[in-house]
Formats: sequence, structure tokens, C-alpha cells
Amino acid sequence: MNDERILEKNIGSERVFDGIILHIDHLTNELPNGHLAKRECARHIGASAVVPVDADGNVWLVRQFRACIDQVLLEIPAGKLDRKDEDRLLAAKRELKEETGLTARTWTHLTDTFTTPGFSDEKISLYLATDLDAGESHPDDDEFLNVVKLPLDEVAAMIARGEIADAKTICAVLMAREVLGSRQ
Repeated sequence: MNDERILEKNIGSERVFDGIILHIDHLTNELPNGHLAKRECARHIGASAVVPVDADGNVWLVRQFRACIDQVLLEIPAGKLDRKDEDRLLAAKRELKEETGLTARTWTHLTDTFTTPGFSDEKISLYLATDLDAGESHPDDDEFLNVVKLPLDEVAAMIARGEIADAKTICAVLMAREVLGSRQ
């Protein structure tokens, strides 16, 4: 397939906002037909997320208030990278320990996904963690979580019923279920 006819060429970029976790750039792109178009891009450092599945087939999730949508969501443990070049697996391990107190002996990289490529460059690396050991959680000072443990099949059913709305959780849980099913 030839994508040359749909590629845009960036010819300019201006930083218009520097926030705590987001930076906004206005891009000027030349379209394939030669016209110019403005694009707005939210720059994000990136993140890692993990589906922790214990020996009994339970997924460890967190309930967390999300201010942007004014709701509590049920999600897999996740967090942003500390640096753009941080090892994504190490970030996933850190977030799992901080949010749930769990550590894992076996890690499987599921995929890297772009959350909302229409306006953001955020990339989240998704992992499956198994062979879990319990420990003490240490959430960040501004992070308040309820840890929930549910059977993997029930979490998948909740996704199918629309009870879980977090995209990274939906993607990662369904991928983890497929990987675990293929191992049996």
C-alpha cells in the first residue's frame, strides 16, 4: 500500500502551552494537495500500565477518581514515565508496586498503544504480570486508590457490558486474556 499520497509534511511548530504533564504545540503541516493546515498536538512523556493476574486467575485493579471526567474509574495499575527515556518495563514494575504493593516474577509485553493520536502523542506500554507476590503499596502523595481483585473472566464480562470505560484497561485486559488462554 502506498501511503505517500496521504502523508503530511510538518513545516513548523510552536509551543503554545507548558503544563504539568502536557505541553501543547501548534503545528503547521503541508497537506498532500499542497495546502497548509493547522494541527494541535498534546505532547505527553508516555506511560506504562500492567494487568496483574494472580495464580487464581484474578486481576488486580484500582478504582481511582479522574478529575477530567469527574468520575471514579476501574483501571489497571498505570502511571506516567518519570523521564521520556525511562525503561517502560521498569516504570510498569514501579507503578504495580506503588499502587497495589504487588511484585511479579514474570512479565510479558503486550503492546504499545497510542491513546488518542488525533491530538496527542501519548504512548502507553502495556504489560501482563504473573507469578505475583504481595507487599505494601506506596501510592504517590496525590494518589488515592481502592484496590479491587476480580476474576479475569468477570473483568472481561464487565468490559463487554460497558462497565469499564478506560481504554488502556480494555485493551490490556483483553490482550492479557488472549495471551493467558493461549498458554493453556
